[in-house]
Amino acid sequence: MTTPARDDAPPLTPADAADASRLVSFGLHPRLLPARDAEYAALLRRYREDPAFARLTDAVATGLGLIVLEVSPRAGMAVAAAEDSVFAVRMGDYARRAAADPADRFLHGLAHLAVAALAFPRPQDLADDDYLGRITVNGVEAFVRQACRRLAERAAERGENTDPASETPGLEAAWRVYARRTATGATKDARRLASSTTGIVGKAIAFLADSGFLQRTGDEAGGSYRTTPRYQLQVRELAASSAMSELMQLGVVPVSDGTASLAPPSAGEDPLPDGAGLPFHD
Repeated sequence: MTTPARDDAPPLTPADAADASRLVSFGLHPRLLPARDAEYAALLRRYREDPAFARLTDAVATGLGLIVLEVSPRAGMAVAAAEDSVFAVRMGDYARRAAADPADRFLHGLAHLAVAALAFPRPQDLADDDYLGRITVNGVEAFVRQACRRLAERAAERGENTDPASETPGLEAAWRVYARRTATGATKDARRLASSTTGIVGKAIAFLADSGFLQRTGDEAGGSYRTTPRYQLQVRELAASSAMSELMQLGVVPVSDGTASLAPPSAGEDPLPDGAGLPFHD
C-alpha cells in the first residue's frame, strides 16, 4: 500500500521515468521474481512507498496497453496486456502456432479453460492469496473427458443431435470434438502424439509454464505443476467469463459448497483412469 503524497515531494525527472519503464519491463518477464533480482526488488519497494512514482509507473503501463493487476512482493509487477496492446498474446495466435487444424485450435482453448477450472475450483481458492493450485497433464485430460461425458448426457436428455459438429461454438460442441479424439496415441518412436488430447493438454500447460503462470514440480501423471500468483490473478479475470461459468455448472467441479475439488463419477459413469493425478479433497 502506497503512502500519502507529500506536498514537498521533488518533481519527477527523466531518470524517474526510466526507472518506471524499467519496473514495467520487469513485469513483462513473468518468470522473474523480485526475490531473485535486487534491482527489481528495489523498484518494487519504491513503487509501494512513493505515490508519485507509482502513478508514473501506472501511466507508463497504460501507455503501453498494459493493465496493472497487482504490485506486491509475491507477484512482482503483475501486468496483463489489453486486447489492443502490442504485448497481447492472443489465444488465436497461440493456437495457430500450436496447431494447424481448426479442431485442434478449438481443443487448445478448451484445455486452457480446463486448467484454470481445475487449478482454482472454488471461489475461496481464487480469493486466498496463499492458495497454490496443483494440476497434472493426465489429470486435466481426465477432467475434460469427464466434463465431455456430462455434456453428452445433457445433450442426450434434451434430445439434441449428438453427431460431431466441430465448427459449432460453445461447450455443447466441445465434447463432440474431444470425445472422438484419442487420448494418447504415439508416433513411430513412441513419443506422445501431438494431436492426441493428452498431447494438446501437455502443450497448453507447457505454454503456461513458459509464460510464468505455472511451475513444474515433477514428472508424475504426465507432468505435475503448481500455480503462481500471476496465474491466480489471470484466472480471477477469467472467472467471470461465460465459458468458465458454464464449465463450473456441469457439476464436474462443484464450487457451491467447497466440499470437493472434483466430483466423483456419478452412478453408471466410468471411473477415472489410474494415473490421472486428480486432486480429491474431502
